Amino acid sequence: MTALTLPGLPALAIGAVSHTRRTPFHKSFRHRHYQWLVDVDSLPEFRWPLRLLARFDRRDHLDGGRLGGGIRGDVERFLAHRGIVLQRTDQVLMLANARIFGHTIDQLSVFWCLGADHSLRSVVLEVHNTYRERHAYLVELDDAGRATIDKEFYVSPFNDVSGTYDIRLRLTPDTVAVVIGLNRDGQRVLTATSQGRLIPATRRALVGTSCRHLVMTQRASALIRFHGIGLWLRGLPVLPRPPHSREAVR
Repeated sequence: MTALTLPGLPALAIGAVSHTRRTPFHKSFRHRHYQWLVDVDSLPEFRWPLRLLARFDRRDHLDGGRLGGGIRGDVERFLAHRGIVLQRTDQVLMLANARIFGHTIDQLSVFWCLGADHSLRSVVLEVHNTYRERHAYLVELDDAGRATIDKEFYVSPFNDVSGTYDIRLRLTPDTVAVVIGLNRDGQRVLTATSQGRLIPATRRALVGTSCRHLVMTQRASALIRFHGIGLWLRGLPVLPRPPHSREAVR
């Protein structure tokens, strides 16, 4: 893949998240939200009170920094266990939520691992569910930023672990977008999209964005449960959740 032209970091990705279910009935929603695009070797650190609006914690991702080296150390070990060795000069970008008033929810975090020339070496998708479990996928994108992987993780209580994901990622100096479609038996089950306009993460931008979106991660947690109850009331059965190994993020 050709080298990426990167935005200034850290950046706020201000946009919307949408979700469309196509079977057994149609259900869709769209909510405005924002995420952070950061270099994991240079995570933003704010003094109080701005620290209440944005704080990054290694415990929120992958192996939780269990063996040291922070988030980057976890990314390096995850890739090494799968035959990819990051160099010291390689850069790791993360698209994720920060903690807001101590709370975060990251249904999907994306890690772009770049060489010194900004060429893409690998991508890791980290998926979280509401049971405080997480699973990481190593993704090999084609030149159009697309990939297909097998689903291996129980995310929604209304979907088992069967099927495949069609993935499309886009990162430019101005925008970031992630589109994931779940297919099963040749049929599209649902499509989830997150996209945002990238702006420099200045203190002024952080305060303004936080005021416009208000306690965004708390609101996202409430909306996930609200939409889940709605699906259950419409008759979707809750499927058994299989055991999940922590080795999936190591």
